[in-house]
Amino acid sequence: MNGNKHKRHLPKSKAGRVLISLAITLVVGFVYFYVSLPAINFQDGSFYSFLIFLCAVYIGCTVLTTVTDTIVPDKDGEAHVVRTFRQRIGDGFRFIKHHCLVVGVLLGVVLLTALVGKIISAPIFRAGAYRELLDVQTGDFAEEVAQISFNEIPTLDRTSANYLGDRQMGTLSDMVSQFEYSNDSTQINYQGRPVRVAPINYADLFKWFTNRGTGLPAYVVVDMVTQQARVVRLDEGIKYSFSEPLNRKVTRHLRFQYPTMMFSTPEFEIDEDGHPWWIAPRLVKTIGLFGGRDIKGAVLMDAVTGESQYYEEVPAWVDTVYTPSLIMEQYDYHGTLVHGFINSLLGQRDVTMTTEGYNYIAMNDDVYVYTGVTSANADQSNLGFLLCNMRTKQTRYYEAPGATERAAMASAMGVVQDLGYTATFPLLLNISGQPTYFIPLMDATNLVKCYAMVNVAQYQIVATGTTVPDCERTYIHMLSDRGVTVSVSDVPDVQAESAGVIAEIRTAVLDGVSWYYIRLEDEDVFYAVSAAQDRNVIVLNVGDEITIRHAVPEDGTDSPILDAYELTVD
Repeated sequence: MNGNKHKRHLPKSKAGRVLISLAITLVVGFVYFYVSLPAINFQDGSFYSFLIFLCAVYIGCTVLTTVTDTIVPDKDGEAHVVRTFRQRIGDGFRFIKHHCLVVGVLLGVVLLTALVGKIISAPIFRAGAYRELLDVQTGDFAEEVAQISFNEIPTLDRTSANYLGDRQMGTLSDMVSQFEYSNDSTQINYQGRPVRVAPINYADLFKWFTNRGTGLPAYVVVDMVTQQARVVRLDEGIKYSFSEPLNRKVTRHLRFQYPTMMFSTPEFEIDEDGHPWWIAPRLVKTIGLFGGRDIKGAVLMDAVTGESQYYEEVPAWVDTVYTPSLIMEQYDYHGTLVHGFINSLLGQRDVTMTTEGYNYIAMNDDVYVYTGVTSANADQSNLGFLLCNMRTKQTRYYEAPGATERAAMASAMGVVQDLGYTATFPLLLNISGQPTYFIPLMDATNLVKCYAMVNVAQYQIVATGTTVPDCERTYIHMLSDRGVTVSVSDVPDVQAESAGVIAEIRTAVLDGVSWYYIRLEDEDVFYAVSAAQDRNVIVLNVGDEITIRHAVPEDGTDSPILDAYELTVD
């Protein structure tokens, strides 16, 4: 090269370099935004990541467009490249100052704001505010939590419901090759019954391409009581779902409609007419810049048309606005910061926290989340439990010392250990005024085979049965036999009296207790009463005239045995 220097130049004009850098940053930034969907909101941590990413892309483009390569022959006559800006690379601040000062200042402001916001939002400085996130009222369990009838008790957990929903898809020959079960179900009250609803998904990207014009043609409903799953076909398909890869993806459609709102994960629900909706709770930060996560209303999006509206007061038919994880997080702040931040780490006086796991209970046409409350040591005993309305966040704490959910599950599985059944997470019920863990027991195929009821205060009291009524009947008898006071007025469905002449008496010994089964003349039903419950039953004979106060069978059932709670010899 005869010792001459040959230079290759990128655009010399500073304005030209700036335009190129801006253009590349905008294109890359749009792709990043389209994929990650940050809210344009200074309370959203992902928005800061987005701004930092844009600044980094612009600075990187500026570096590339400022490069001037000088080709210099070495002593052997071969060329090599010397970067003339290498000293500026060694001093990044000088480079930013000379070539992208505005962006450098913006980057510094973003980083400083994020750091300061993180500090002023920390619980160590705002313990009182964090503790007040959840308003917890103390309630009376026996009075406030009504006994629910058999046709309202969910007998499935999420895993079992999803298994049944997926199995139901396999029975539809016209859908199974194109669509699949989403495994993303939501528990709601639908027409007075606890059910889980879930959309279906496109089986793959090609199936989406060929079916996107008509959308998803159905959703799945699993009855949590009868354990029946059904596919509900729609006149017009679901156009907006999580299985859409482009603009009709639920989160992307919401982001373009509400660019500044932060959202919790949208949940799939149906209204009382069976129309599908996406419920997107609006997430807000109430402490400092990043702390105090809470929900303020929700956006209801029509899953078919994509039309949406924000409601600060959510309609009553909506069941899931607050999530169990958020409620448990807020109670953990409430329980651990009771005497300040330092006490939550050292001493831990009066510190309480939620147990691991939760379940749902339906009351008054609303869905409540249930979780236990234990001490800071997280031992094998609960202090009480929470019930929180998932639509209004109304929260009650009920004092009920006893076993944790895990201990109750182990106790229930111990009764059926020869069968190898596994316990689902308990549901909390009011049985005869007693806080009671209701635990469905499943086999290896995730099908419910029997049920257990475990007394919270005395978890050695475990009753099992192949049906819910049988399980409850045995449980009530065990409460009486073990000395747990059960008044007649507290016994469910004590509404009827029968009088007549004894036609038949049968006896049996169950769990060491003598039981008497009495049939009156002109009747087919037997009334069951234990000797521990009423010793007068021992001296009864065929032909005696008696009056029995007894349970009433559930609608649609024809039980041959009814529990007797009061017996009078005429």
